[in-house]
Amino acid sequence: MTPTPLHSITPFSMLDFPSMLSCILWFSGCNLACSYCYNPEFLKESGKIDLEGLLSFLRSRVGLLEGVVFSGGEATLFAGLPLWMEEVRSLGFKIKLDTNGTNPAMLKELLQKGYLDYVAMDFKGKEERFGMITGREFYGRFLESLEILLSSSIPFEIRTTVHSYLLQEEDIAEMAALLKERGYKGAFYLQHFVGEKETLKPLPESRRLKLDEEAIETKIIWR
Repeated sequence: MTPTPLHSITPFSMLDFPSMLSCILWFSGCNLACSYCYNPEFLKESGKIDLEGLLSFLRSRVGLLEGVVFSGGEATLFAGLPLWMEEVRSLGFKIKLDTNGTNPAMLKELLQKGYLDYVAMDFKGKEERFGMITGREFYGRFLESLEILLSSSIPFEIRTTVHSYLLQEEDIAEMAALLKERGYKGAFYLQHFVGEKETLKPLPESRRLKLDEEAIETKIIWR
């Protein structure tokens, strides 16, 4: 069987693509090793669905779904991603990309080709904590991807998973300040870690942070 990057499909979601009914494509493989990752199976298991299998599924959803979310894992690691997105768009679907922002070259190519309608990019942590949280020193790549998105015309959001063992109140404040300094005008979406599933590495219980949101100029939205 020819290797394929697509691990599985969530056939219906009302939450993952703003204002659109969508499905979610879960890609195998990731270049980070975040302790709190709740999809470790995407790192350990190979893909199971090829392009024709995906297109067959999507053809059955034409008129029922509006958008397709490319998530993972990290979809931008797949060299054939532009071709897959081209095929998906040919069926009339809008495309959202979930990304960790560590492949700015692929992100730039997808934007230049007009394949993306929305991007959600993770901000794993400030520079001093990025490597500790992700296992990789890719902070510079994240900043490059942020600049690419800021110079584009498509809507995008920045989001962070918050675990109090990894990020404290002052870290979030500094991250929000950096976004403002770089020219980001959207909301900074925070998701408190919920330990309901197995994670890549064991972590202690996380407490909910008490942010002084009035002192943070970037709008904070908890999910």
